[in-house]
Amino acid sequence: MGQKINPLGFRLGITQNHRSYWFAEPNKYSGLCEGDERIRNCIKSYVREHIRNSSNYGGITHIGIERKTDLIRIEIHTGFPALLVENRNRGMDQLKINVQSTLNPVNKRLGLSLVEIAKPYGEPNILAEYIALQLENRVAFRRTVRKAIELAKKGDVEGIKIQISGRLNGAEIARVEWAREGRVPLQTIRAKINYCYYAAQTVYGVLGIKVWIFKNEG
Repeated sequence: MGQKINPLGFRLGITQNHRSYWFAEPNKYSGLCEGDERIRNCIKSYVREHIRNSSNYGGITHIGIERKTDLIRIEIHTGFPALLVENRNRGMDQLKINVQSTLNPVNKRLGLSLVEIAKPYGEPNILAEYIALQLENRVAFRRTVRKAIELAKKGDVEGIKIQISGRLNGAEIARVEWAREGRVPLQTIRAKINYCYYAAQTVYGVLGIKVWIFKNEG
């Protein structure tokens, strides 16, 4: 019987790194974890409301958070940093204000920086967001998956697997469809595999999108 595990957690400490860097006492650990989640949700909701529209998408791959004694440093890894720094950095200033109001840190400075991804279409988060945007605009899922695989090839990936589940193309009965190109060795721990799950809100219901990308073998 197959045992399912998150590919990122399976490789944590080998080919994957932690997204949060801080130490805390046991009684404060859960509160800081919730704070990190609020920060990430605030940034993603801001991008969704102010940047993401029918013609583009936020392009955030992941958000790194580092906590020090008097500083919270946030690194936003994105493939399209120009979308966040338009209007003379007003976008970043407003985002920083929103994060501060959500977190409400006491005697702590907040540092916000952008890290550009050289090949954005080699990241599963960006591809999953692209697929979700196309599905929400009622584009056929097979055509969308083929286009996403073509974009992934531009990112110099060795293999990609895409799985979409739900009421595909408005069908009455939900089903699961998947496509794969190249090698995706999920059981090899040294294989550097990036993974993402994304939910697309369509008129027929929620479609679950999973993307696995195999870059290289360490």
